[in-house]
Amino acid sequence: MQQLAHLITRLYVALNAPPRRDDRGDVPGWVLVTVMSAGIVMAIWGLAEGELTSMLRSALNSVK
Repeated sequence: MQQLAHLITRLYVALNAPPRRDDRGDVPGWVLVTVMSAGIVMAIWGLAEGELTSMLRSALNSVK
């Protein structure tokens, strides 16, 4: 009888325990933001490399 009571108690505790969270597989938000930002910069640079280089040269020449 004592074993049955122990089994019922363990079953009750197991069913009413809060679910365990396992976040090890999730990508942290800052990693996602960093990767997306790098991708946006690469895409913009690939599309407008000539214009960006020209703007940078112009800005550096105006400082002289």
